[in-house]
Amino acid sequence: MPFAKRRWTLPILIDLYRTPELDRAEKHPHKTPAQLMCRRLRLLLLRFPDRTFVFTGDSGYGTHEVARFCDRHRARRTPISTLHPDANLFAPPPPYSGQGRPRIKGARVPKPRQAAETASRTRLTVVWYGGGTRWVEARTGTGHGYKGGCGRVPLRGVFVRAATGAHRDEYLFTTDPALWADAVIGAYCGRWSIETTFQEARSALGLETTRGRRRSERERSRGRARPRSRSPTPCAPSAGGCGTRPLCHRPGTARPFRNSRTPSANCY
Repeated sequence: MPFAKRRWTLPILIDLYRTPELDRAEKHPHKTPAQLMCRRLRLLLLRFPDRTFVFTGDSGYGTHEVARFCDRHRARRTPISTLHPDANLFAPPPPYSGQGRPRIKGARVPKPRQAAETASRTRLTVVWYGGGTRWVEARTGTGHGYKGGCGRVPLRGVFVRAATGAHRDEYLFTTDPALWADAVIGAYCGRWSIETTFQEARSALGLETTRGRRRSERERSRGRARPRSRSPTPCAPSAGGCGTRPLCHRPGTARPFRNSRTPSANCY
């Protein structure tokens, strides 16, 4: 969006997560959030065959399954997520000696926490949360993640320590070995706009939390999101002349949204 001054997050695909108890009661195969995400990512690849994507997710999607799926489509899909500090990583398997079964993985390499403490770090200026910049100390390394029955996947780990402020240390990973550390950090920090979208949807549209477990919460959210009337012009230009930002009102009322000062609230 050329008019935007910061990164925006807009919901384009939504999937329903069902609890294991409900799936067992209704005899449906259970799908984890990571499996649902792989299904949505596959749909994007099918609908947009000429585009490439960078997927950033929190720790819930930094799983071996998602990394393995993205590695199979490495030409068009690059994942960036958090890595557990004590994750087990391995070196590539040695060449086949001609005897016995070929090895699937190599020797164990130091854990991300151990590698970050013993190696030197590079000072970088990266894009940070909220669209600003910050000095950080970064350290990169490579390894292979392995899960029995699922194969191995090459990983490039990035350790991040903020030089200023009280932000906690971060351990990130990607399956693209050519991706620079500052690009990995900037892409992951950019996903914070997802949380901003959720907050603005609750304050501007009156939606409840996206983690509603009870039927009453879902019915209350659906009732608040429904327009109160069939007003054909929910938005009108604000006072100040041509080129000013439109002021959005609640449908059927003269009251503006509670959070109408934010840029994305004007587009809801």
